[in-house]
Amino acid sequence: MKTLAEFKESLKLAEPVTGISVQLKSLWYDGKGDWHQAHAQVDQLTDQASTWVHAYLHRKEGDIWNADYWYKKAQKTRPDISLDEEWEELVVEFLG
Repeated sequence: MKTLAEFKESLKLAEPVTGISVQLKSLWYDGKGDWHQAHAQVDQLTDQASTWVHAYLHRKEGDIWNADYWYKKAQKTRPDISLDEEWEELVVEFLG
């Protein structure tokens, strides 16, 4: 899987494609509408990539204080774009 279009197409599957990163797996579950499973993928991870996805998930949840905490851990600033745009940017980044 190399493109955003391929990733979006994989959302039609019952399970995420094997071999993708934990960050992409989290974004896959989020794309399927399962925020809790998405959060469970990155909740205990402390690497920069995972904390960035974690931040996005808390932003989506509406918990901005918590999101900002995780953006800071990821050395990122909360973006001023839609959640859909941020999701796509994250997917493209981790497909990279």
